[in-house]
Amino acid sequence: MKDYYQVLGLERNATDADLKKAYRQLALKYHPDRNPGDKTAEEKFKEINEAYACLSDPQKRSNYDNFGTADGAGAGFGYEGFGGFSTNFGDIFGDVFGDIFGEFTGRMRMRPTKGQDLRYDLDISLYEAVFGVDKEINIPRWENCHDCEGTGSKPGKGPIACPICKGTGQTRIQQGFFTISKTCGKCGGQGKIITDPCVKCKGQGKVRKERTVSLKIPAGVDTGIRLKVSGEGEAGFYGGPNGDLYVVINVTPHPFFKRKGNDLLCEVPISFMQASLGAEIEIPTIEGAATVKIPAGTPSGRVFHLKGKGVPKLGGYGKGDQFITVFVDVPKKLTPRQKELLKEFAELSGEDTSKNFMDKVKDFFNQKEQAK
Repeated sequence: MKDYYQVLGLERNATDADLKKAYRQLALKYHPDRNPGDKTAEEKFKEINEAYACLSDPQKRSNYDNFGTADGAGAGFGYEGFGGFSTNFGDIFGDVFGDIFGEFTGRMRMRPTKGQDLRYDLDISLYEAVFGVDKEINIPRWENCHDCEGTGSKPGKGPIACPICKGTGQTRIQQGFFTISKTCGKCGGQGKIITDPCVKCKGQGKVRKERTVSLKIPAGVDTGIRLKVSGEGEAGFYGGPNGDLYVVINVTPHPFFKRKGNDLLCEVPISFMQASLGAEIEIPTIEGAATVKIPAGTPSGRVFHLKGKGVPKLGGYGKGDQFITVFVDVPKKLTPRQKELLKEFAELSGEDTSKNFMDKVKDFFNQKEQAK
């Protein structure tokens, strides 16, 4: 089952007004009349209506929030979390063949089901991505109620057998030689009903809590990397294990470095004198300063290479490199004396400063014609 809240772009604490507003906006956007021939929009429109039909009904929404389906826990809890469907093939076969063999087994056993997987998006800096970091994050999730140990019943007052299905979780209708079975509408297929609900969880068997999880972010991670933390998802059902937590990494942009794979790129200004005469300059690296020799006559745009000054390879050995592109920083304001000296330099270099750019272009083409 899809995440209905995600389909409508809402949080789980959304109000009825929020539901209506989101539904109207999305329904108008993806309505088939507005998107003729668009199969993607048509499917999206169906998803939106399915999600709203569930969440706008108080009873269905309560079942969905607590058990993952609109029909309640007995319908076979297993909705699509971050890691996919938590229901396995054994559950599917059990649901299909349970109606046939239920007559012989007497009642259907509620199988342990893994809890929902959770996703957490974590922003880290480039420095943390390069060197690794320990983080603590707070995860809101559903956990088994400690007062009733997840049963939903008041301590000392366990659930009783459903009077409709006599504890089987199924109701059956005899038709000739066949027995048709369906999930009991009274107990939702659990075979039991709660007569004295737990005060703390109000009979749900689960409570919403925030849990602090410690993470070790390895060196070399990049945006999009998923880290799995086993057993830190939401609580399972009928004694099933917790789901897992998936932490999705997002490395925030750095003001100086740009990352390309395991390499780091940067741009460094140099003066006209440094480019002309050469110099040794200090270049920032992610580990500190390094010295780079600028040869005389270095043009703007030249790239220098620092080996091993990049990002460590995730799960492997070695590091990327750092590439420095230098550009000549042309001064925006010159004193009269500076202008005079530059003109003198141009004359000594044989450059005619009296000609404008277009004159120089014409001279260039004239020279090419004469050379033919």
